[in-house]
Amino acid sequence: MPTDYILFVHGVKVYDQKVFEELCRLLVKGIQESITDKSRTIKPIFFFWGDLNLPAQQELVTRIEASSKWNEFWFKDFRTEQILEFVGDAALYLSRHVGTQVVQRFQQQALSQLTNVQTSDRLHLITHSWGTVILFDILFARRWEDPILDESVRNSVKALRNILFGLDPNPQSGIPIASVHTMGSPLALFSLLNISGNVNGVSTHDLTPELSTLLANLYNLRQKPLAWCNFAHPGDPIAYPLEGLKPMLLASSKDYVDIKDVITDKGNVFNMPFRQKLLPLLWGGEAHGSYWDNKLVGKTISEVIRSTV
Repeated sequence: MPTDYILFVHGVKVYDQKVFEELCRLLVKGIQESITDKSRTIKPIFFFWGDLNLPAQQELVTRIEASSKWNEFWFKDFRTEQILEFVGDAALYLSRHVGTQVVQRFQQQALSQLTNVQTSDRLHLITHSWGTVILFDILFARRWEDPILDESVRNSVKALRNILFGLDPNPQSGIPIASVHTMGSPLALFSLLNISGNVNGVSTHDLTPELSTLLANLYNLRQKPLAWCNFAHPGDPIAYPLEGLKPMLLASSKDYVDIKDVITDKGNVFNMPFRQKLLPLLWGGEAHGSYWDNKLVGKTISEVIRSTV
């Protein structure tokens, strides 16, 4: 029987690998409980990168707090525990130094587990928060093809991309992606780099060309669009819808993917009057981390996995 591999990639504010894997297993449990076909083999793969950014962020917080005017700022905890960590993770990953470390870690943790797959096996991607951008950037962004990069880094990226069916240099080999599940994803914001990263008419962070190629090859293989569920808690300030971004992200390949935004919480009579106010932002971090044990998320992913062949 084929194996359903599930690749998990975490987002911001995850600095302990054991904690990350425990969160993943919560979601795996919810998925398995909803799968009635017990003949399916589910194999999770955990990609942890959160410790690579920690020293630089801690140094930045120390220097900010050393300012003589720091105590006069409002929302100090929100600045250092929410905004700084999200923006810091983004800035550090986009830097070549930390970005290269993430690529090397990804190769160590994922490549070895996907090199001996069978042609009938399937790969499902589950990404949280900034992890969505990291995975898509490694797999599809042009910046990793830059000759200025060390050859070992470019080779690592090539090896990772070569795992997947539909990507060069061997598009007809590798494991096919069967579904994509993004949770609390800021991918909509990252799409702006297609414009701001433009150098000499070429966007170094543009995901569209390689992603479009992958989707077209997957469609030719299965003759149906790739299932993509974008889970968003309405109180999560990092989560954004993706359905309307298909033309921007996918260009002419937009018909090869079926993106569905899934709202994971409808709110209640107590918080509904405040949903467009700033007050709910104080609990934004809780909403951002709510996907792992959400029953709707587990049930929806299991339904998609059951439908893949």
